[in-house]
Amino acid sequence: MFDGILVVDKPQGMTSHDVVDFIRRRFNMAKVGHCGTLDPIATGVLVILLGDATKMASRYLNDDKKYLCTMKLGVSTDTQDAEGKTISDRSIDGIMPEKIKKAVLSFKGETQQIPPMISAKHYNGVRLYKLARQGIEVKRFPNKIHIYDIKILSIDIPLVEFVLESSKGTYIRTLCHDIGEKLGCGAHMHKLRRLASGSFKAEDAHTLEELKTLNMSGLKNIIRNDNFK
Repeated sequence: MFDGILVVDKPQGMTSHDVVDFIRRRFNMAKVGHCGTLDPIATGVLVILLGDATKMASRYLNDDKKYLCTMKLGVSTDTQDAEGKTISDRSIDGIMPEKIKKAVLSFKGETQQIPPMISAKHYNGVRLYKLARQGIEVKRFPNKIHIYDIKILSIDIPLVEFVLESSKGTYIRTLCHDIGEKLGCGAHMHKLRRLASGSFKAEDAHTLEELKTLNMSGLKNIIRNDNFK
């Protein structure tokens, strides 16, 4: 059994739990956990804790995050991302790049955000996404979040690509939805990649394809324990 941290580059289409389950089965490990859920649509940095490092989860759950996001204007969905059902399709005529920039940058700083129904947040002990699957919507209260920085990389209407750094608990899908509402045309999260979680960065992450080629000795060589010890 190894104790330490494995930084994984989560592929699209898998849940964070799917990745944990893959590592548990691939390396025959009983104690595997993750810090900071990534939705199936998202890719990028997923911090995996192995062995006794799972006891240190609270240390990493509060880490700030960095994302690369592509937002699509004009279409709102029931999940606030590209995998959801379209609930409104509004005109984007007259929405110029300068107006988009102003709306996006207005969310920089401390703000309030209402968690989406499709989220892992608990309501009376039940995950919100489980209630959403039953067609149940409950009242959610806003959480305080902090967006430290937003940089717009490109605007190719209806797509807007930007990088942001934010506090834990920030829902990027909800940010896209809120930007769309501020613009009056609606929007949803089209793509998302987590570039960093605390000190763990995408360039240091290992793909599942790479992990499939490793034996236990190879796994030991890529496990990080500098922050754990």
